[in-house]
Amino acid sequence: MLPVVVIAGRPNVGKSTLFNRLAGRRSALVADTPGVTRDRKEAEAMLRGRRVTLVDTAGLEEAAPETLAGRMRASSAGAVATADLVLFVVDARDGIMPADAHFAAWLRRQGRQVLVVVNKAEGRAGSNAALEAFSLGLGEPLAVSAEHGEGLADLMREIADRLPEAAEAEEEEEGGADRPLKLAIIGRPNAGKSTLLNRLLGEERMITGPEPGLTRDAVAALLTDTDGTVIELVDTAGMRRRARVEQALEKMSVSASIEALKMAEVVVLAVDATEGLHEQDLQIARLVEREGRACVLALTKWDAVADRNAARRGVSDRLETSLAQMKGIPVVTLSAVTGQGLDKLLPAVRAAHAVWNTRISTGALNRWFEGALERHQLPLVNGRRLKLRYMTQAKARPPTFIVFGTRAEQTPEDYQRYLVNGLRENFQLPGTPIRLQFRGTENPYAPT
Repeated sequence: MLPVVVIAGRPNVGKSTLFNRLAGRRSALVADTPGVTRDRKEAEAMLRGRRVTLVDTAGLEEAAPETLAGRMRASSAGAVATADLVLFVVDARDGIMPADAHFAAWLRRQGRQVLVVVNKAEGRAGSNAALEAFSLGLGEPLAVSAEHGEGLADLMREIADRLPEAAEAEEEEEGGADRPLKLAIIGRPNAGKSTLLNRLLGEERMITGPEPGLTRDAVAALLTDTDGTVIELVDTAGMRRRARVEQALEKMSVSASIEALKMAEVVVLAVDATEGLHEQDLQIARLVEREGRACVLALTKWDAVADRNAARRGVSDRLETSLAQMKGIPVVTLSAVTGQGLDKLLPAVRAAHAVWNTRISTGALNRWFEGALERHQLPLVNGRRLKLRYMTQAKARPPTFIVFGTRAEQTPEDYQRYLVNGLRENFQLPGTPIRLQFRGTENPYAPT
């Protein structure tokens, strides 16, 4: 594993802005509102030739363990416990607050190497605040401005100098690892996405609770499956109907969820089984299909369903009538709280990923294609019959096929659906998006 650098501090001192600067990309959500970051977020970064894992954390606050702030603090404490180096960030504009001194004393008791970073230290006032930070008793502070990029070169050098030497061999080992399967967990708010990710990881990685909308950003974590497959799990913020999304922060959260969906290979669509399939669930599934991603439907909270047979029939009927373009989508019933049915999820994910990567030989395709054309004659378009000659697979991920023929691009949509359904059934492509493109041949004698 790579050395871990954890960024900690009070809410709204600029931790996520610093995280984005060090990572070299806008990975974490940033807003003026305190407490935007709730779950710890990780990203790999190269700092002065040293590859590290950066961890952004929720703001440190004193609160009862059962409250949201208390759960956020517990998550941050868990990140600090794994750190090789902690960047303790304070705000130069506020000066050293009593809470800073309190958490500095707490950090000293954790036995971790700590570097005090005085953020928002633009100009002379910043230099004075940096001197004041000596009072925390954590060594010489470093003044930076994450927003303006000032002092970051010195910070990167200081981080690289403090990393353990043994990390070098680990960096080389990490670089040779196979690329993980990218899996995103999406769905409406309070569908059990974070609880599901925690159960898969076997740890309280994400903050969970009865409050809807706890997850605000797309947060990734690595999991090694029983067969050795490395999976990059991404938990996302709940996606409500667009008309209901009003606050700027929620719009940013939904944008991050959609971006995670686009970067995924397989998507687990979490649906609250006690409520059944809502129209918003179907809209999300259609978005997955439009983006060309493999999909597994996870009916969560299955332990709370009273009439399970009726629930299965209701979901099956709704999928058949409203999601015909993803016919055969795998459905897994599970309870993330009890673990019931969880052993079926990752095998279903691997199977969906294999279907999504399917390649079919041109010979097999055209033998089927000839039979399909014989079973249902091509229609007339403008009084003239179309002529489709052959087809080939252009690519996988998702399976994409090209049909060539005279005026092929004029093929009606109902005949296109007939061909897609035939491909799905004959070549065992359940649930995966199928792309069918038509290319007509040019008539050299046609007037230009």
